[in-house]
Amino acid sequence: MRLLLIRHAHSESNASGVLSGRIPNVHLSDKGVKQAKELSTRLGAFPIAQIRSSPMERCAETIAPWLEEFVLKANPQLKVVTDQGINEVDYGQWSGKKLALLSRKSEWKTVQEAPSRMYFPNGEGIAAMQTRAMNTVHELAKLPNAKVAVIVSHGDVIKSIVASAMGMHLDEFQRIIIDPASVSVIEYSSSKPRLILLNDTRAVVTDLLVAPKRSRNLLGGGSGK
Repeated sequence: MRLLLIRHAHSESNASGVLSGRIPNVHLSDKGVKQAKELSTRLGAFPIAQIRSSPMERCAETIAPWLEEFVLKANPQLKVVTDQGINEVDYGQWSGKKLALLSRKSEWKTVQEAPSRMYFPNGEGIAAMQTRAMNTVHELAKLPNAKVAVIVSHGDVIKSIVASAMGMHLDEFQRIIIDPASVSVIEYSSSKPRLILLNDTRAVVTDLLVAPKRSRNLLGGGSGK
């Protein structure tokens, strides 16, 4: 199964430098609206097993043009499943605060260097977030291999999924960059997960998503697609 990970496009909170977390009614910025339209073209049409989205408005707004232009034309019955497992991190008391101010807190070093030990006041821990996100991934991995499963989520959530796929400890996940409106692709099979694409914000990825699975034998680098 190929898993397509989409981070929401640029939001109003991104524009203002605020950690929005799960605060409601955070929408795409003008830049994000443009990114969402470009994302639709980059994704195009491909066989979809299921789409799961964070319940936050910015995620729904990110894929709205793609759903209208491609997905629902090919499969009018397909429904986007809202999944709390891939919801934004519950940043608790940090939510709604300026990142510039949060970066001065003593806990900021923990977030950057040992995130597995970080628990946000009145919120949740980053390790707990990764656990619930991977529960969703494991459910999707059981879907038919010939189709692509789609997750629409948030930067830290996607970073935690990529880190797990790469066999990285959660404390290393800050090494991964996931930009707004970026696309990442992981291939899950009976062997270890393989990272096919990471943090792409430019390419048309349709052909990649419908390409045959790569050989398991990668000694010497493999033969390509």
